[in-house]
Amino acid sequence: MAFDIEMIKSVYSTVVEKVDLARKLTGKPLTLAEKILYAHLWDGQPTQPYVRGKDYVDFAPDRIACQDATAQMALLQFMQAGKQQVAVPTTVHCDHLIQAKLGADKDLQAALNNSNEVFNFLESVSNKYGIGFWKPGAGIIHQVVLENYAFPGGMMIGTDSHTVNAGGLGMVAIGVGGADAVDVMAGMPWELKFPKLIGVKLTGTLSGWTAPKDVILKVAEILTVKGGTGAIVEYFGPGALAMSCTGKGTICNMGAEIGATTSTFGYDASMERYLRATDRSDVADAANAVKEYLTADPEVYANPEAYFDQVIEIDLSSLGPLLNGPFTPDLSTEAGSAMTEKARANDWPLQVEWGLIGSCTNSSYEDLSRAASIAQQAIDKGLSTKAEFGINPGSEQVRFTAERDGIIQVFEKLNARIFTNACGPCIGQWGRYEDPKNAPKNSIVHSFNRNFAKRADGNPNTHAFVASPEMVAAIAIAGRLDFNPITDTLINDRGEEVKLEEPKGWELPERGFAVEERGYIAPEKDGSHVEVVVDPNSERLELLTPFEPIGDQITDARLLIKAFGKCTTDHISMAGPWLRYRGHLDNISNNCLIGAVNAFNKKTNFVKNQLTGAYDAVPATQRAYKAKGIKTIVVGDHNYGEGSSREHAAMEPRHLGVAAVLVKSFARIHETNLKKQGMLGLTFAKESDYDLIQEDDRFNFVDLHEFAPGKPLTIEVLHADGSKDTIVANHTYNEGQIAWYKEGSALNLIKKQQA
Repeated sequence: MAFDIEMIKSVYSTVVEKVDLARKLTGKPLTLAEKILYAHLWDGQPTQPYVRGKDYVDFAPDRIACQDATAQMALLQFMQAGKQQVAVPTTVHCDHLIQAKLGADKDLQAALNNSNEVFNFLESVSNKYGIGFWKPGAGIIHQVVLENYAFPGGMMIGTDSHTVNAGGLGMVAIGVGGADAVDVMAGMPWELKFPKLIGVKLTGTLSGWTAPKDVILKVAEILTVKGGTGAIVEYFGPGALAMSCTGKGTICNMGAEIGATTSTFGYDASMERYLRATDRSDVADAANAVKEYLTADPEVYANPEAYFDQVIEIDLSSLGPLLNGPFTPDLSTEAGSAMTEKARANDWPLQVEWGLIGSCTNSSYEDLSRAASIAQQAIDKGLSTKAEFGINPGSEQVRFTAERDGIIQVFEKLNARIFTNACGPCIGQWGRYEDPKNAPKNSIVHSFNRNFAKRADGNPNTHAFVASPEMVAAIAIAGRLDFNPITDTLINDRGEEVKLEEPKGWELPERGFAVEERGYIAPEKDGSHVEVVVDPNSERLELLTPFEPIGDQITDARLLIKAFGKCTTDHISMAGPWLRYRGHLDNISNNCLIGAVNAFNKKTNFVKNQLTGAYDAVPATQRAYKAKGIKTIVVGDHNYGEGSSREHAAMEPRHLGVAAVLVKSFARIHETNLKKQGMLGLTFAKESDYDLIQEDDRFNFVDLHEFAPGKPLTIEVLHADGSKDTIVANHTYNEGQIAWYKEGSALNLIKKQQA
C-alpha cells in the first residue's frame, strides 16, 4: 500500500473538475504539464488562463523531499518559522554524506561514525515536525521517491535539482532551494513563473545498445545546458509509450542538465506496471479511474506544434549510443571513431581508469540488470575489466532484489566494487585520491548526470564522460573511451578475438521486488516533546541568525569577483569534502566562490582586495570587506548558478556581505535562491556591459530606492582612473519578491506574518 494514499485520492477527486475548467478558460486542449499545474493552484479552482514565461503563479505542491546535505539548512530555517508540524507530507533522505571508498559496509560505517551528529539532528527534527526519515544506506533520494512516493498527476518539490526524476512516473516534480521548501512546509504557497512548454516526440523504438540515457544525452546536445531554462519538457509518442518507467525517470532526471524546470511523461501502461510492482496497486487503481486527465489531450500529441512553444522529434530507431563530456553534460559524441577523432584533437585521454554505474539517474533494477548482462558476457568470454569498476545501487530494495537474483554477484565476479546505496562519486563523495588537486590527467566514464570539472573526485584533470550503464560496463571492460561494442572486438585471456553481444535486462524483477529492512522511520504523531539539540561548539551544525535587510542605499560597493565563463553552483559552493559543513553556514562559507575563475587573472580563489591591494582567497577577501561594513557585488557570465539546487551558493555570499549578483543570465533555481535570501539577482540589460567591469571598480546603485516590478535598476560604475560608466540592470522581481528583499529574506517575512 502506498504512503499517503488518502492524499493521492484527494488529488484525483478534484482533477477532473479543475482540468475541465482550465480547458474552458484557456479555450484549447491541454498538455499534461498544464493539467498538473492548473490542478495544483494555491487558490484551488482555476480562474484565469496564465501566460507562459510571464505570469508568476502560486501553487500548492502535494509533497516535499529533502536530501541530507540540503535538509540541514532547510530544517534549520524551518525551525525559525514557528510551526508545530510540516503542512504537507515531507521526507528526509540520508544519501549524500556517505563517501564511496572501500565498499558498502565499511563506507556506511565510516559515514555513521563521521556524520552521526548530523544524522541524529535530522532524525530528531524529522520526528519533532512530522517528517518521514530514511536512514543512511536506505537509498538515493530520487530512486526512493520513485519507488514509494511519486504518483501520476502529482506535484512535488525537493531540495535537490534532480527531484525532476519523479517525472518518470508522470509528476511535475521540481528542484528548489531550501527556502522554497520551507514556505511549503510552513503552509505557504509556492511561487513559480508559469513555465513555457517544450515537447519532445519520440518515434521508433530503442534497441540494441541504445538506452533511455541516450535520449536525454541527445536532447542535451540539441538544447544545450540552458536550452530548457524556464520550460517544462514533456515527452510523448510511440517511443515514449514503449519505454519503461525507470527509463523515463532517467530521461527526466537529466532534464536538470538542460536547465529545464522539470520534465514529464503522460501516464501509461509502463507506469501502471511499475506502481503495481512496487506495492502500489491502490495508486494504479486510482490513477486508472482518471487516466485521461493524467496525460495530454489527444489533440496535443496529434498536432504538437500548435500547443508547445518548441517541438523536437527524435527517431529512437536511428539513435546510437552516446558519450557526453568532458566537463559539460551537453557535449555529445557518438561511440567509436567519432570519439577517437575528437579525443585526439582535444587531447582527451583515451585510456579509461574507472567505469561507474549508479546515481539517482541510472541505478534501477533494469539498469543494473542490463549492465550485468554485459558483465556476465565478459566472464563467459574470458574477459576482465581494463578499468576499475564501481556500482552504487539506487536503494536497499533494488540492492536486495538484485542480490537475490544474482545480479550483484555477477558484478563482484568481475571485480566490481559495490558501494553503499547512496550518491557517492556522483556528488563528489568519492575517496579516490589523497591529494585530488595534484592528481594526474585521466578519463572516467559514468552513468551519472553531471561531469563538471572536479565534480566526481576533486581532480581538475579528470575527464568525465556520461553514458548509459551498459556502455559504462562495456567501456570498463575494454578500457578505452572510443570502444564501440557494436563494431569492435576484444582479445580474451586465451588470445581469442571476441565480441560483446547486445545487452539484455528486465524492466521489473520476475519474482517481484523484495527487501528485509528498507530503512524508513515514521515520525511520532505528536512530536512536541522531542527536543532538538544543537551544540553551540559544533563544527557541523549552527543555528541560524536572521539576515538584516541590505537596504535601499548601496553606494561605494566593491567588486568581489568577476567570474569568467561557466560558474555553476559547484564553483560557488563546492560539494565533496565541504558537504560536512552544510549545516554550519559560517564554516561552509569558507568555500564561497573558491571554484570561480577570476576574469582578470584566470585563476581560482585569487582575487584583489581593494582595501590592501593584495591578492587573497575569495572568502578571506570578502570577510575583510564585511569587517569594514563594505558591501560588494559579484559579476558573472551566462547561466550563472547552473547545476545543483544548493541554496548555500546563495546563502554563503549573503552571509559574508555580498549585496548583489550581476550576470548575463541566471539558472532558474539559483536566481530564486538569491531572491529568497534577500539579495539582488540582476542581469545586464546589455550583455556587452560585462566587458566594462574592471578589477578596481566601485558601484553606486542610483535608483534602488525606487525598486519596483518591471523597472530596471541603474548602476554607476566608477573606475580607478576616474572615469565612469552607467549600466542598466534588469530584474524579474515581483511585488512579493521585493518584499523578501526589503525584509532581509523570505523567511523573515514568513516569521513576521506568523507573528
